[in-house]
Amino acid sequence: MPLQSIQIDTQNNPSCAVIWLHGLGANGHDFEPIVSELNLPDSIHARFIFPHAPVRAVTLNSGIQMPAWYDIYSLEMDSKEDIQGVEKITHEVHAMIDDQLHLGITADKIVLAGFSQGGALALYAGLTFSKKLSGLMGLSCYLPLRDQIADAAKFASRGLRIFLAHGSYDDVVPMAFAQEAKEILEGQNFSVQWRTYLCAHTVCAEEILDIRKFLLSCWQ
Repeated sequence: MPLQSIQIDTQNNPSCAVIWLHGLGANGHDFEPIVSELNLPDSIHARFIFPHAPVRAVTLNSGIQMPAWYDIYSLEMDSKEDIQGVEKITHEVHAMIDDQLHLGITADKIVLAGFSQGGALALYAGLTFSKKLSGLMGLSCYLPLRDQIADAAKFASRGLRIFLAHGSYDDVVPMAFAQEAKEILEGQNFSVQWRTYLCAHTVCAEEILDIRKFLLSCWQ
């Protein structure tokens, strides 16, 4: 069953798109307000798509059912990962990108973005998509399945724009996780825009300005 989502078009006949994945326990409504906060120029005809993660049991949270892109066993750096879950949901995200391609928005105008667990999925799904996207944006996140990313992303264009941002006071996803993601990606010859902010596990006003600049660089 396709992922359910919220869609907001800033203008008629959108020519570019963002697929934005929310964090663990949230839903697609979480980042709806950012569309107006970005204050994009009228010349940018953008489509924002905010999918809802499936509801599933999350081991980290005592098996409680909640919206989650895949299972999380622990927040330890070397914890085992839900490989099958990540791969399955990645195929579903790829299908969402394909839907936009079929609607006439080209891959080089599509940005895959996400926050926290959604940011982790955005990175993995974007690196493993069959066509070069315009950009990837990982906010307050980490790189999943990092031990196999070299093989999984071997066909990804090294010209892919990647924006990583993290709050220096984040006590949910440690900044060290994001820094490791940056180092792994740079080790694979990807160029990463790296930004840090004086905030916790959230998106701050200064960060929104940098997100705006990144999106415009992807689309103009």
